[in-house]
Amino acid sequence: MKKLLGIAALTVGGLLTGMAAERQMKAPAGGKAISDELIGIFFEDISSSADGGLYAELLQNGSFEYNAAERDGWGAMTSWKHIRPGHSLGTLNVEIDEDVSAGYRSQYIRLHVERVKEYYDYSGWKGYGLQNDGFNGITVKAGKQYEFSAFLRNAVAKQGAKQVRIALVEPQGWNKDPKLLADATISLNSDKWQEYTATLTPTADCQKASLQILVLNTGDVDIDHVSLMPHDTYKGHGLRKDLAEALEALHPKFMRFPGGCVVHGGGDGFWDTYRWKNTIGPRHLRKGLKNPWGYHQSMGLGYYEYFQFCEDLGMQPLPILPCGVSCQGTNGGWGMKEQAQDVVPMSEMDEWVQDALDLIEWANGDPATSKWAKMRADAGHPAPFNLKYLGLGNEERISPEFCERFKYIYERVTKAHPEIVIVGTAGPGSHKGNGDYENGWKLAEEIGLPIIDEHYYEPNNYFLDKRQYDSYPRSRKTKVYLGEYAAKDKKLIDALGEALYLLHVERNGDVVSMTSYAPLFAKKDATNWNPDLIYFDNERPFLTCSYYVQQMFGKSSGQYYYGDCVSFDGDAAGVEQPQEGVHYGQSVILNTKEGKLYVKVVNATEGEKTADINLSRFHIKKMATKTVLTGSADAENNYEQQPVAPQQSQVKAQKRSKFTVAPYTMIMLEYEL
Repeated sequence: MKKLLGIAALTVGGLLTGMAAERQMKAPAGGKAISDELIGIFFEDISSSADGGLYAELLQNGSFEYNAAERDGWGAMTSWKHIRPGHSLGTLNVEIDEDVSAGYRSQYIRLHVERVKEYYDYSGWKGYGLQNDGFNGITVKAGKQYEFSAFLRNAVAKQGAKQVRIALVEPQGWNKDPKLLADATISLNSDKWQEYTATLTPTADCQKASLQILVLNTGDVDIDHVSLMPHDTYKGHGLRKDLAEALEALHPKFMRFPGGCVVHGGGDGFWDTYRWKNTIGPRHLRKGLKNPWGYHQSMGLGYYEYFQFCEDLGMQPLPILPCGVSCQGTNGGWGMKEQAQDVVPMSEMDEWVQDALDLIEWANGDPATSKWAKMRADAGHPAPFNLKYLGLGNEERISPEFCERFKYIYERVTKAHPEIVIVGTAGPGSHKGNGDYENGWKLAEEIGLPIIDEHYYEPNNYFLDKRQYDSYPRSRKTKVYLGEYAAKDKKLIDALGEALYLLHVERNGDVVSMTSYAPLFAKKDATNWNPDLIYFDNERPFLTCSYYVQQMFGKSSGQYYYGDCVSFDGDAAGVEQPQEGVHYGQSVILNTKEGKLYVKVVNATEGEKTADINLSRFHIKKMATKTVLTGSADAENNYEQQPVAPQQSQVKAQKRSKFTVAPYTMIMLEYEL
């Protein structure tokens, strides 16, 4: 990632003011300078995207912190069961410790073991303890290593050493010994909390494994903060490898996090607002939180991991902070309760200002002079993360109370850190005629907001037909971040509608600086929202048609747009498709930094189209890479089948060519210059 000094020559959204010093080649005449950060990703912990998803932790409720306030019926033993193979005897209690988690109450489990016995002489299973089945089963692979850790102590001093068996097993049903996959034994000697670890290497694949913790001696043992992580995570940073690699393949230029409605209390009021300071530091000291989508967030995936992932993928981090106003619950929609818009008293707003200032210090500060930067360094990252963007607020109703609080925090953050580019919000449903949209833009122009975040989810005909950014005034100083959007289904025709819309976004890349499809992830059997870009289960990701469209646009980013290189039969001279109501179109993007040219053509009609390409102004090399995404309009990738996937081939590069574009098809040509 660039240092802050290196990005000083960039304007909002990546537009270059000193481009001559940056680029490696000169752009031919006829191009329009556009943002080269148009395609990013938006991560929100919705549909179990974090715990049980991108965060690689395999155990659920490992700190015994689930409670009924998060979901009816939940408690400390949710996802756990007590086990006593060999008819061992004992009791189990939920206890509370004020000291384990540095200033807040931590629940833990006390096991009182009265008898340890093998029921049958030939049975190898004995002990008294706990079993965790993970997130609908634990998927393990033969020969792969899994790292177990837990905080344990002898509950009673001088009670004697304990042997604790840790085992990965495949349950075989009631009254049958499980199949052993891997095990290790821990010697527990201390009556003080200590972290114990073990490496487990399964001898067989299993999709529905369980983890067992068995105390093999009589007496009392306390257990807390239990974890089972794959040794092989993405770049060793704790993220599930296949899901992280799916995001890497999108070539995103930025990541917005942690939400979404997660940012500011969802539909339950401001009391459960996401606080970034609770998500850094050692994982066992982080404070979990109720998720507005109806489940628990462990915060194992926290701000440190978000920033580290951005660095790993070369993305700009775009954290979003609350600005003193809660989500209004979207009038009871989106699976949330309707509620009044809670606001922080103005007398308390300095706390939220300080949160923003401290985040900038944590991300960019010098560990020698900043306590927050020192926390970053102590966590293993002494170099700054080079934060450039900061979002304030998330699609709140643009009420007078919101405007007052937004201006308060905006003015103080920009005064302290004028180098930080602030992203604001245009409210829920960002279309002309919507009062929040109008008020959001009025506020943006009043204060000179650099970027405003627009959101909308619409049927595919909106994306097939509308070209709203063509009419946005070029005189505005505020740029657009299209932070949440998607067609309301996941068929190929929906993805092609999004593709046509993105072609028009590229044409307007001088006005629109960033976009991100939403939501990003959804887990099978735990989905709060449809559609999503990537579905997954414990085994693998399932990539939608829209995913492949995003992938092609992410790969073909650049600094210049050319609208006059491709024409279609029957179109008037000089008309750049797509236009309003036209279901086919094109875009040509030049990346001067990488020396590449991209031609994208989309046909979302039921008939063939002929594209006439003229690249005579470019010095292209002899071969090009052709990527084709095609199928029937109603084709859909799902858990059962994936009929739509891009096909690549090498073709001869020609400066002048014509080719047929089949119905319901997107084609991208990549040229080396």
